Amino acid sequence: MDFGLDDKTALVTGGAGRIGEEDCKTFAQEGAEVVVLDVDEDGAQDVADEINDGDYDGEAIAIECDLTDRDQVGEVVEDLQDATGGVDILVNNAGLVDAVGTAGDLDPDIWDRDLSVNLTGTYNITREIFPNMCDRGWGRIITMSSLAGWEGGYGQISYSTTKAGLIGFGKTLALEGAPEGVTSNILAPTIVVGDLAELPHDQLENINEHWADIARATPMDKLGSEEDVSNLVAYLSSEQAEYITGQVMGVTGGVDLFTY
Repeated sequence: MDFGLDDKTALVTGGAGRIGEEDCKTFAQEGAEVVVLDVDEDGAQDVADEINDGDYDGEAIAIECDLTDRDQVGEVVEDLQDATGGVDILVNNAGLVDAVGTAGDLDPDIWDRDLSVNLTGTYNITREIFPNMCDRGWGRIITMSSLAGWEGGYGQISYSTTKAGLIGFGKTLALEGAPEGVTSNILAPTIVVGDLAELPHDQLENINEHWADIARATPMDKLGSEEDVSNLVAYLSSEQAEYITGQVMGVTGGVDLFTY
């Protein structure tokens, strides 16, 4: 299916991460001009170089940006809009998931950090891009939440809270953008592990026992891959998805279903 993205500019935050990188490559396969935005300058450049040196229909540029620095975000987006005419597709993918702690144990500084990056950072980039989309009468925003944001996650008090907040954020954007031709949807993946998803449970258990337990509890009997996410991101960015907005979509293999 031709998603009609060959004249679009797609910006992926956290583009150097595993899911972000796959999103960038999928957009490039569809012919989009891709902006790989990440606080990790070298990582973002590696992704852009791989796209530009590979067999892709689209091209990529790498931009270093700290989403918590509101002034820097504004300058980056202004330069992009001058160069491209505006960002057509925004994938809010950047986020931190490295902290573990219950409500009484989590370091308050970690709480503040996670809110600053996962929630406020997403707001900072979106507030610079969203009005221009509305002015031009076309736009797609995909915000990456998590199954932990949908259902909670023990020991993930800061992560779950921020990812739950992104659901409300994305739904509100859908309401505000609908009259202007801008859609906003939210994805809630479970753990995705690339090629490891195809391993038998006993082999996966040798790598990560927790992952193996989740795979066993998943009706599809395996974990997901980054492509499972990026393919849905590409579709939601397409012309064909113009009537889909404000939706929270799980990429979970059914692990969130009532199975007992």
